[in-house]
Amino acid sequence: MSATAVGGPTPYQGNDKLLFGIIMGVIAFWLFAQTTLNVAPDMQKDLGLDASMMNIAVAITALFSGIFIVVIGGLADRVGRLKVVKIGFFLNMLGSLLIGLAPAGDLATAFLLTGRALQGLSAACIMPASLALVKTYWDGPARQRAVSLWSIGSWGGSGVCSLFGGFMAQNFGWRYIFFSSIIVSVIGLLMIKGTPDSKAETKGDYKFDFAGVVTFMIAMVALQILVTQGNKLGWTSPFILSLAGITAVFGILFFTIESRAAQGFVDFKLFRNPTYTGATISNFLLNGVAGTLLVSLQLVQLGGSMSAQQAGALTLGYAVAIIAFIRVGEKLLQRFGARKPMIWGCLITGLAIVLLSPANLMLADYKVLAMIGYTLFGVGLAFYATPSTDAALSSLPAAQAGSGAGIYKMASSLGAAFGVAISAAIFTALSANPESVTWLEGVITFVGRQDNLAVREAAVIALMFNVFMVLVAILSIMLTVPKVSARKN
Repeated sequence: MSATAVGGPTPYQGNDKLLFGIIMGVIAFWLFAQTTLNVAPDMQKDLGLDASMMNIAVAITALFSGIFIVVIGGLADRVGRLKVVKIGFFLNMLGSLLIGLAPAGDLATAFLLTGRALQGLSAACIMPASLALVKTYWDGPARQRAVSLWSIGSWGGSGVCSLFGGFMAQNFGWRYIFFSSIIVSVIGLLMIKGTPDSKAETKGDYKFDFAGVVTFMIAMVALQILVTQGNKLGWTSPFILSLAGITAVFGILFFTIESRAAQGFVDFKLFRNPTYTGATISNFLLNGVAGTLLVSLQLVQLGGSMSAQQAGALTLGYAVAIIAFIRVGEKLLQRFGARKPMIWGCLITGLAIVLLSPANLMLADYKVLAMIGYTLFGVGLAFYATPSTDAALSSLPAAQAGSGAGIYKMASSLGAAFGVAISAAIFTALSANPESVTWLEGVITFVGRQDNLAVREAAVIALMFNVFMVLVAILSIMLTVPKVSARKN
């Protein structure tokens, strides 16, 4: 598809310089989001934080991204998609600088949480606006190629950055991960320089959906605190019960407001399209299994005394596989439509998590299974990524490219936020209370060291939660995505 650039009638065709420039933004996101899953123990120790606060810091970026991604995606349609991508680059640089310079001690929490929140806003700018540019400036097979390459940056970047984070933490210190993210952002800004901007054709006056945004934000923040702090404060404590009530009340208010709003930031009418619905729901759940990486990487570090670099090295197959097989997912999409490769990707991902689950083995045996599991994890996500993303984008009306892509990416961010938070909460709670999972010793024989049983048992339960999410994702695809997808290019 050619698009008319802002300020002139000449159609503009997407090129590789623009494509790789916006991919730099996606990679910059993973440099601060994914690496934190691996280096969280080092950051926690250096900054003097407790486990529950570190869990909040890990998840808050995806939470802020998820809260604002649809609003900013819709705003990008009106003010300019390229302009919003540029704002995202600058927010990432500021947030990364705050974290890279975070002092240990009393100010650590303020620096870390503020920086992570800014990075979440950065992702909220870059993700939907860049996808909207892909939909606007590319069409047909060219768009599918662009989506595949974008997905390599998004899904593949998560694998590469896990390795990169471990290497940097071991050899230079974890702070240099965030300084590197600044460098990548500068490169991305230079690459997109000179590209004409793109806006949607809109009619009537735009009215910001203040009530919808506020109720959604309150519900999501309350739920995040509930999940991450419930074990520490007590699940039946007045504060936690109050948070549960706030989440329910404001969640209902949000749904009511958005259902009636003429210009709500979440357009529920988009979900009348079953393909878009299936892609978005399963995208939420497949991103939720990011908790697998947090749990498995912390398992070998806390339970197996491996360093962050050694743990990250186990994920090499993940990084290679997801990059190598992304284009395979594109070919499967072209041959079979979206439904089959999405299901196949989920099945392979589920098998990968099962292979990462036997924490009862000796470390040497577990490492072999882990390397195979991480590789299959990459293959599964690669099969799923392009069919799901293309199915969602192809189902969107042109005027809602930014907001619709924003909802799809909101599913990614919130899925990752809550998937990681819940997995971390299960893992932290059970490893701190070993008596709660002693029953597992009667089901599984844990060989080798016995002083780390709590960590190993907690990991098994937390990883099984991720398997459950994969099964629900498969069910959602089977119920919503047609066997033959009617896709518009």
